[in-house]
Amino acid sequence: MPFGIQCRIRGEFACFTRPEMKAERVSYDVLTPSAARGVIEAIYWKPQMRWVIDRVRVLAPIRWLNVRRNEVGQKIRLSSVQSSMNSGRGRLGMIVEEDRQQRAATILRDVDYIVEAHIEVLDASGPESKPEAKHLDQFNRRLASGQCFHRPYLGCREFPADVSPIDGDLPACHPELAGERDLGYMLLDIDFADGMTPLFFRAVMRDGVIDVPDPRDAEVRR
Repeated sequence: MPFGIQCRIRGEFACFTRPEMKAERVSYDVLTPSAARGVIEAIYWKPQMRWVIDRVRVLAPIRWLNVRRNEVGQKIRLSSVQSSMNSGRGRLGMIVEEDRQQRAATILRDVDYIVEAHIEVLDASGPESKPEAKHLDQFNRRLASGQCFHRPYLGCREFPADVSPIDGDLPACHPELAGERDLGYMLLDIDFADGMTPLFFRAVMRDGVIDVPDPRDAEVRR
């Protein structure tokens, strides 16, 4: 794996929402590649590069928790934003107290992962472009010092993530995660170049390890 990184991601709670669940939030069994990329990008990201997730290692047993959460019932319409931009004025505020709803959620608790990823440089001709090794060095320095652009989170902003370097050998697989487990189709990422098309892959966990395919592979579904 060229120019790869490894980092440990832990948290008390997590919710990687399944898109097929409309009214209530139900989490995937494990960290999704898109959520893992979001955590890494919170630490280091540049427009000239992108992170590609290669592998997710699940260290803690999968544990569930049912909770009720307050959410807003709607979001600001895109048409309202466009109208305000064209006219130079408009009402884009939202009063949370007037649109609050309580919904049930099935979330994960006490999660612990190791994420392996590598860097791909998108534009090597720009004045601020850097080779992969320099991006990797900056990421490792920011990770070791605890720096981030914004606080990494596990699916929802109220579930913060603790991200740390890997010290020593990789932890062994938990006995409950031994063997092979088919997790079904999982969200891989969103293709923003193709009209925000969702990409899915068949996630299979073997001894706690999920190998993530490249978004360009034939096995990835759109």
